[in-house]
Amino acid sequence: MSYVEVPGAKVPIRMWTDPASVEDVALQQLQNVATLPWIKGLAVMPDVHYGKGATVGSVIAMQGAVCPAAVGVDIGCGMSAVKTSLTANDLPGDLSRLRSKIEQAIPVGRGMHVDPVDPGRLHGFAASGWEDFWGRFDGVADAVKFRRERAVSQVGTLGSGNHFWEFCLDSDNSVWIMLHSGSRNIGKELADHHMGVAQKLAHNQGLVDRDLAVFIADTPQMAAYRNDLFWAQEYAKYNRAIMMALSREVIRREFRKAKVTFEPEISCHHNYVQDERYDGMDLLVTRKGAIRAGSGEYGIIPGSMGAGSYIVKGLGNEKAFNSASHGAGRRMSRNAAKKRFTVRDLEEQTQGVECRKDSGVVDEIPGAYKPIEKVMDQQSDLVQVVTKLKQVVCVKG
Repeated sequence: MSYVEVPGAKVPIRMWTDPASVEDVALQQLQNVATLPWIKGLAVMPDVHYGKGATVGSVIAMQGAVCPAAVGVDIGCGMSAVKTSLTANDLPGDLSRLRSKIEQAIPVGRGMHVDPVDPGRLHGFAASGWEDFWGRFDGVADAVKFRRERAVSQVGTLGSGNHFWEFCLDSDNSVWIMLHSGSRNIGKELADHHMGVAQKLAHNQGLVDRDLAVFIADTPQMAAYRNDLFWAQEYAKYNRAIMMALSREVIRREFRKAKVTFEPEISCHHNYVQDERYDGMDLLVTRKGAIRAGSGEYGIIPGSMGAGSYIVKGLGNEKAFNSASHGAGRRMSRNAAKKRFTVRDLEEQTQGVECRKDSGVVDEIPGAYKPIEKVMDQQSDLVQVVTKLKQVVCVKG
């Protein structure tokens, strides 16, 4: 489909979904964003739903301003995927051992590595820039510097919530590794700090929603946020790359006879800010639950833990600020999912997938998410499908 335009105070809201299908609270969030004095455009992806701070599945283009709550607390959260030389025929009938080995190599939940990962020992990991990256930690907000040791130990860890690691098969039965994670606790603490700073600034006192407090260009607060934001986005990218390197080590050991090889990694943020230019304007584009989908750019759009996922190429649709959805999108809150579904429902909806099937992940049940196929149909003018993946192993935090 193409987009539907809904009137907004400062800019129209371009929606790649039926506005009637969007929750009232999410529509109100979008209308609030459209009142910001600095806004130049607002695009809404088909996985749209209510989110803390700002609407998930929104792309907010502003001139000379950025809203830290619109980025959210998981700065740089995103996806990575790698195609392997393995096929379905190489996999054992019982995949529980593989899931266990991955869980041993990659801490999940709030876990961290007992001994921080040394990237220099990871086969195929480009460690150049690592020392410089950590040297720049000295320049982040003083309020989080005491977390350095924890941040070092959490690089290469999955986290919880909707973060996951998967073994998937494509339509040719080739095996892929796919994972979803971000900047872990250090990203959250940086975000919380800067959101608190923004809400106290004088220019934000008259906003319709205090969560939409912004930093504006040429101020020390904006400079400090940009510094920490881009550092955290880099942390998230390193986090995913190191998990991929650890995954390759496990797979090489588990499938020694196959002499596994790996294709280049595809990686994309979906909670982040980037400087981009549209209609002759230099803009700060915030993608909150959206990926960049510039012409020919690879992206990853996952479904739920029992549904398919997609490797895509962007079509470069500037009406959407070269963006696409970041996933299926929730159709009910975590609390609502826990009340609605049981462990038995989870077992039924994840049949054929080696994964956790207990009360701790019922809120991640496929039924709590929108149908990924419909989401993909609604953005056929934003991305082209390269291949569809279906998981056979799913590791959850």
